[in-house]
Amino acid sequence: MIKTKNLKILSFITIFSFLLLSCNGKLPGGDARKNPANPELRVKKNLEEGRGFKIMDLKKKQGGVFEFASSNELWRASLDVIDFMPLASVNYSGGIIITDWYTNENKQNESVKISIRFLTNEIRSDALDIKTFTRKCETSLVNCKYLKSNNNLVNELKKEILKKATLYKEQNSEKSKKN
Repeated sequence: MIKTKNLKILSFITIFSFLLLSCNGKLPGGDARKNPANPELRVKKNLEEGRGFKIMDLKKKQGGVFEFASSNELWRASLDVIDFMPLASVNYSGGIIITDWYTNENKQNESVKISIRFLTNEIRSDALDIKTFTRKCETSLVNCKYLKSNNNLVNELKKEILKKATLYKEQNSEKSKKN
């Protein structure tokens, strides 16, 4: 019991001394000549200087700025182009789409996996880093070889995605002109 009491006192003293040392010798509140006497003006000044925060501001109700995946033409176009494939991982904030292995009915022993990384939101040819992988197996998932696929598939995917993204961007600009 005495040990826990001593431990509590020691931790309190440690935390308190840390707080005092972090102040750099300045007392809270600072110089009264440099701060306005009116509390509302002090709060306003502190917020302008980036010090402090308001928990609830009932006067101003303003929504945040959100950018959803549906507003990004490149992202939407990529998902539309590969919509026939099962998705293994999709992360909009990380800017990556990874499909699961896809097997065509005609070639049962061959599967394809696609990874699309978004380097920028702008619609241009270097905005996407697409990698395709092929898995060729002798029988169903036995003695498989994994190969990085040829550039023809990558170029075709990139071309289709950029085409679709351009169409989406044109549609969005037409909608905004109408509004």
